[in-house]
This record gives sequence, C-alpha cells and structure tokens, in this order.
Amino acid sequence: MYPQQVHKYLQQFFTENDCCILGDDEHYITVQLTIDMDKRIMNRPFYWQYVEATNGEPSPAQVTFITDQNRIEEKIMGEVIHFGSPRLNQLFQVTKELGAFVQMFEKVDRLETKSFLTPWLGVNYKVSYCSDQTKEMLYSFGINLMTGEVIEEFQESLNDMDLVSVISEDAFQVQYIIKPNRALQRLDTIVDDIIQQDDHIWAEEANKRWHRSQRVLEYFYEGVEHKPECYEIEKKALEEQYDPKIKVEIINGGLFYLT
Repeated sequence: MYPQQVHKYLQQFFTENDCCILGDDEHYITVQLTIDMDKRIMNRPFYWQYVEATNGEPSPAQVTFITDQNRIEEKIMGEVIHFGSPRLNQLFQVTKELGAFVQMFEKVDRLETKSFLTPWLGVNYKVSYCSDQTKEMLYSFGINLMTGEVIEEFQESLNDMDLVSVISEDAFQVQYIIKPNRALQRLDTIVDDIIQQDDHIWAEEANKRWHRSQRVLEYFYEGVEHKPECYEIEKKALEEQYDPKIKVEIINGGLFYLT
C-alpha cells in the first residue's frame, strides 16, 4: 500500500465517519475528530470520564497524519502513518467495528431517462506474511455481478466517484445475476492464487533463523539430561516467533451500484 493509497484511505475513512477535514495536502491531512472517533482512537478514557462526570464541554482532538514524510518540504507537526503502522491497523479495526460492509450508489444527475446502475462487489484484502519479521500487502478487487468481470485497484477507482447511501431518483439498480457469496468465493480464490504464485523465500529464511536460534538454545543446555521447564518455554517461544504463517484478512467491502 503506497503513501498515496494510505492518504486516500484516510480521506475516505474520516469523511465517512463525519470528521471534518481541516487541511488536506498531498502528503498530510489534518482532521477534527468527532467525540465518538476521539473515544475510539485517541486513548483518552480518563479525559472522557471526567468530562461526562462533570458535564464539562467536550473538546475532541484535532490530529494531523503525515502520509509521506519524505515529500514534505516545510516542517509539519503530526503523526507519521504508513501501511503496517499501529495507527493504520487501528483504523482498519475501527472500520470493522463500525461495519465492514456497505451499500453505496453512484450519484447521477437528473436526466430525461433513468440511469441503470450495475452492481459490483468490492473487497479490500490484507495479506500478511508473518514470522519474526512481517510483510503486509493490500489488494483491492471489484467483481461485476452481471458479467463476472474482475478489476484490480477497485478502491482507487471509487475515490473519483460521487457515492451516496441512497439511490438517486433518476437511477435504477439492476438486480445482480451472480450472488455476492459466490462472487466473494471467486475473489478469495484470486487472492489465494496470488499467494501461491508469490516468492516464498521469506519462509525459507525464517526457518533458517529458527533453526539457528534453536541450535543456540541447544548449546546452552548441552549435556543437561533433564532439561528444566524454562527450556521448553524458550523452545516454544522460538517456534511461535519464527514459524512462518500467512494471514488473509478482509478489511472491508460492499455492494456498489455504478453507471
């Protein structure tokens, strides 16, 4: 996920959650949080307990997120955010909590004849290659529920569209032919194929580091006939640390009716 993709995600996330965007440069964004969003992401429970107990005037935070620190010429005070950072993962989690799936319609202008909106299923996936080191990638796919056509970078294509939660009066939504569950299975298969075709030397390298650390552990307990409990604990910890794992996670998605 590139810095510009992170930036667009922040724009969409805060706009959809009614947070006012006070400043929006190409490489950083300043946002006035709502009370609800402040409670969700700013980790200020004692402040909000005090405000609610005293009926005080709430003051939700203003935050600046820097999405590409290397491209900013002037000095900007803010939090650097990038793919894989704890803050972005936190926003992904909030997205899940608030409802990972939506139904949106492309807004159309008043016309003499109705516009027909075609249904698409859009899904954003996060693929994590995990060992003692972690590599994360984001994939966005859309599948046409009439034709079965699949396009990549679907989320990016939506960013330039005017989407609303209620269909326009001069539009008509076409009933899908391919059921969303079947379409989701197809997208899952595409992601699985990407993983299968990827270079998995990272897993081989992780196993090498695992065995190297295991040899060091065995060296320290060499000649000990009855190894203590701490040996088994350390051995298990090494396995959990280095054992290669692949995690596939749906961040969000929805039905999008587009012209």
